[in-house]
Parts: sequence; structure tokens; C-alpha cells
Amino acid sequence: MIAAIFSLTVLGVALGLMLGVADRIFAVEGNPFIAEIEAMMPGSQCGQCGYPGCAVAAKAIAEREASVTICPPGGKALAQSLAARLGVSLDMSEVKDTGPQLAAVAEDLCIGCCRCLKVCPTDAVVGAAKQIHNVLREACTGCGSCIEKCPTEALTMKPVPVALQHWVWPKPLAA
Repeated sequence: MIAAIFSLTVLGVALGLMLGVADRIFAVEGNPFIAEIEAMMPGSQCGQCGYPGCAVAAKAIAEREASVTICPPGGKALAQSLAARLGVSLDMSEVKDTGPQLAAVAEDLCIGCCRCLKVCPTDAVVGAAKQIHNVLREACTGCGSCIEKCPTEALTMKPVPVALQHWVWPKPLAA
């Protein structure tokens, strides 16, 4: 029994050291510029921009294949900061900034078809077949992908309600 424990411990330590050395030898350096752009993005991985995630969208923006205005959750603030970082001119007419929004279910319209469950990237919609669904506020990123799939229009986007946890003191007006 002790021999088995000792041999598995030695084997685990040896393989762990080999993996650590291999990680340092074969490490692939990423582009720090792309990593910086990705850090600026909201990180919701919602796919509203047409790319499968924020990392791919950041790479497309860095390589000038995509506009700086492609991220709807980022809004105008992200578009302005990306334009300043990349040194490009910005046309704000195509940027919509509705503020943070969350999906909400109208219980009287929900038929429990489960189409919204399948498309939610963060599993924020909960429910079962032929049961009323609900949206978890903490998990919803506000991407709106569930809105398009709902056949009864039971899902709508509503502004995030002001609560003590995320209330911000308004800035004073310039005199």
C-alpha cells in the first residue's frame, strides 16, 4: 500500500515537472496589442458583433478587418476608446447606445418552447419544456440573442433597474 502511494506520488511529481518544463520551452507568445484590445472589450462573448467571441473580434479590430463600432454591448464609450487607441476616425452615427439592458420574460406570453434556452450564451434563461421561463439577472449579458428566437415575443429587453449595488452618483453639471 505504501509502495503504491509512493510510486504514484513520484510519478505525479515527475510528470508535473516535465509539463512545466515543456510549457516554458514551447510557449507561444501572443500579440500584446490584440490582448490590450481584448481587455478593453466587455468580455460577454455574446456574438452580437458577428464573431464567436471577444478574442476573435479583438483580432479583427487590430488587423483592421472590422470597424471599431462592431461591439453593441460596449456602446459609444468602447468605440471612442478603440478609435483613440487605433488612431482612426470614428463615425458615431452608426453606434447605438441604449445603456445596460437585461432580458425579461412576460409570464403571460411564455409558452415554454425552450428556444431561448438553446441560444443563450451564458445560460441565463432557466426553465423547462412547457413551463414558464425566467432570466437570471446575474448571468444575463444583455446580448439579445434570446429575443430573436422567441415565437410569442414573451422576451423583451428592459433597462437595468437602479439598485444600491450599481448606483453611481451623477456627475455635477458644468457651470
